[in-house]
Amino acid sequence: MIPRLTWMLARPTRESLGVTALPVVAFGIVTALLIAVLGGAQAFWSWTDDLAITYQALAIVALALLIVPLTTLGGSAARLSARRRDDRLATLRLLGATPASVGAIAVLESAALALVGAVLGVVASFGLLPLLALIPFRGEPLGLGSVVLPPLALVGVVLGVTLVAVVSAVLGLRRVTISPLGVRTRQDAPRAHWILPVLAVLFILVTALAMSALSGLGSIVAILVVLAIGFGGSIAVLNLIGPWVLRLVARGRVRRARTPEKLLAARGILESPKAAWRQVSGTAMVSFMAVFAGSGAAVLDALSGAEGADSETRMLTADIATGLTITVVISFLMVACSVGVNQAAGILDRADLYASLHRLGMPPAVADAARRGTVMVPLLVTSLGSAVVAAIVVFPLTGAALLLAPLSLVVIGAVLAAGILLVRLGLVATAPLLRRASLSVPVSV
Repeated sequence: MIPRLTWMLARPTRESLGVTALPVVAFGIVTALLIAVLGGAQAFWSWTDDLAITYQALAIVALALLIVPLTTLGGSAARLSARRRDDRLATLRLLGATPASVGAIAVLESAALALVGAVLGVVASFGLLPLLALIPFRGEPLGLGSVVLPPLALVGVVLGVTLVAVVSAVLGLRRVTISPLGVRTRQDAPRAHWILPVLAVLFILVTALAMSALSGLGSIVAILVVLAIGFGGSIAVLNLIGPWVLRLVARGRVRRARTPEKLLAARGILESPKAAWRQVSGTAMVSFMAVFAGSGAAVLDALSGAEGADSETRMLTADIATGLTITVVISFLMVACSVGVNQAAGILDRADLYASLHRLGMPPAVADAARRGTVMVPLLVTSLGSAVVAAIVVFPLTGAALLLAPLSLVVIGAVLAAGILLVRLGLVATAPLLRRASLSVPVSV
């Protein structure tokens, strides 16, 4: 019974086709990018010389960076699935369906959309892999034969993406109330105690001092432990104080707002700073890593250019820069997909509000500008804030990069700017949906 109801509710119509296609396209992009990264990692694992372990460790870092935006995207797709047919879910509740049954339908549909998107992503990856094979590492292209995954691995990727979507959907629907009166999201605006930012600043300063003393550590194990604690702890601190910082920034923007869209955007962030942080939190790790690894690669590149540097060192630094650029762009693309799906869910959830505002005289362009502000402001704060924290934590590296290779810092900034532009394009993709909601055109049937 549940599969049949799921198909009846999920069957796209002309009015809801765009909303249905959005999570499918998002999962397809994620799957194609994941296959590309796994293909590159597979090529690295085919090497067996002394330098291979370095490339394999970098591949693991790149894969780890995909976890947060991938799980966020799964939850976003689940919430979008609930919003796009809220009337019919509420009708099922009125007819006697239990919340568990209605929740199961929502999760099943999210899994089906993820499965379709993942399969399309596998197909799309065959057009992406030839380009990946041309990327040079270790002085020569990777080659198509080394980046194509075996069929069993492709099946594993499809099942893995679908499983992540199911788990994320279950977790995401914990905050969705499905009642006979409608579908809504339970929003909380948790308050962070003032002691948290104080402890965060102390941790960052202590970490910066520890990083400065790395050269005095005699053991390679001790150096690796300090690096791991510094990197992982800094990311954890950013996630801990991120919502608090966004609330602080939004309060300031409320006081200084001179236009309706800026005021609405700031109020939207204050409504739930944690939700605003969650949809862009993936950029915190990416920005931190970009400055952390980019500064190190720039210093190594400058030193490798000195007289007496061996060709192996120069090759490694060039490859680190290449891998860093690819990873940052891929991560931002996944965040852009997540933002697009999140925004579509938010628009459907507030469709009545947008329609009411339009009847009161607010043009759709103003509502769209306010919506963009609720994403772009947290995104800029997160990206720039994470980059500044990384620069402080690894100040010896960033200071040396500024002196030895200042152009490299410009390149890092340009890569981050390109990632922010990708997220901005994700917002543009959902603008027509907002206009339809403002003009009271039904978006779900």
